[in-house]
Amino acid sequence: MTKEPETQPEAQQETRAAAERELCGLVNGLAQRITEHVRERAVTLGLTAAQATALREMTGPMTMRELAERMSCEPSNATFVIDKLEKQGLVERRAHPTDRRAKHLVLTAEGEALRERLLELLMRDSPLAGLTAEQQGVLQGLLEQAVTRS
Repeated sequence: MTKEPETQPEAQQETRAAAERELCGLVNGLAQRITEHVRERAVTLGLTAAQATALREMTGPMTMRELAERMSCEPSNATFVIDKLEKQGLVERRAHPTDRRAKHLVLTAEGEALRERLLELLMRDSPLAGLTAEQQGVLQGLLEQAVTRS
């Protein structure tokens, strides 16, 4: 007896599933390389990877909730990281200009200088360095689309 050929939809579904598995593996691999890159650079500055991530994400005054969102973690985790950075004199908590209940996180002069050094180190040999600025923009757009899709 001969085996009946697979129906087209089943074959297409399996091909699509295989392609998605491969893509997920590539995205995961890239995320792991970026995480290791941050960790290696952080250590050279006497920071943990979480502290380096917080410094990288502090582009200006922000609340703990805003920082936690940028770090993709819970506010309590961001608080732990900021407590350590504050003890090192890199971050200050200041009164929020419009919300009495909130505090603004602000980098000190020392924190700004360390952030600049960190950004320089992160740019050096970045896992994304092999991509042109245009390719990075395309990748960013595609990832944003995938992440924000409901």
